Amino acid sequence: MRSSRSDLLEVYELLLRSYGEQNWWPVDEEYHREHGTDPREEIVIGAVLTQNTSWRNVKKAIENLKREGALSFEGVLNTPLDKLEELIRPSGYYRQKARRLKVVSEKLSPVSKVESIGREELLSIEGIGRETADVILLYAGGRPYFVIDAYTKRIVERIFGVRGSYEELRSWFEGNLPKDVELYKEFHALLDEHAKRFCRKDPLCEGCPLTQVCIQPSR
Repeated sequence: MRSSRSDLLEVYELLLRSYGEQNWWPVDEEYHREHGTDPREEIVIGAVLTQNTSWRNVKKAIENLKREGALSFEGVLNTPLDKLEELIRPSGYYRQKARRLKVVSEKLSPVSKVESIGREELLSIEGIGRETADVILLYAGGRPYFVIDAYTKRIVERIFGVRGSYEELRSWFEGNLPKDVELYKEFHALLDEHAKRFCRKDPLCEGCPLTQVCIQPSR
């Protein structure tokens, strides 16, 4: 099993050279300047909307919220539930997510709470699980929590032979990387990009930039 800091950083450097900086999490800075809203609220809203769906579908929902001037906690809270459901329908599970957005917007107002709220307190909010919590803490709160998603689990199993629960894998990443928020953001985004391009459920090993470090070479 390969799990040293140098091995993990080697994977990061290979992905960065292959794909460049991803600059994730995307927000519309111009929209927030025009509306006097906080971009961190868009990150929190997006983190809820992306549960069990693709980012392509989330973008459609976010565009609907922007069109209505509702891409903020205040906008979510002031939008009638039935209308909010329709606006976010493209993200799937829209009734459930609309209720969750109402709760999260209320509990995390003002959004500056994301800079200091405890992870366990965040997890106690309806609709926030581990992955969503860590997205909020990392990308909105600027705090060093590594996000583990299905793409990440797939890659580290194939590259390093590492399996584990969400918390075990988060601890593994955080234990083998410097405590660097920007590194965590970029690495998570690069892993997702790699999973979409090469490390799919049925991997496309030919041309993969990680072939030299993968313990499961092309069959």
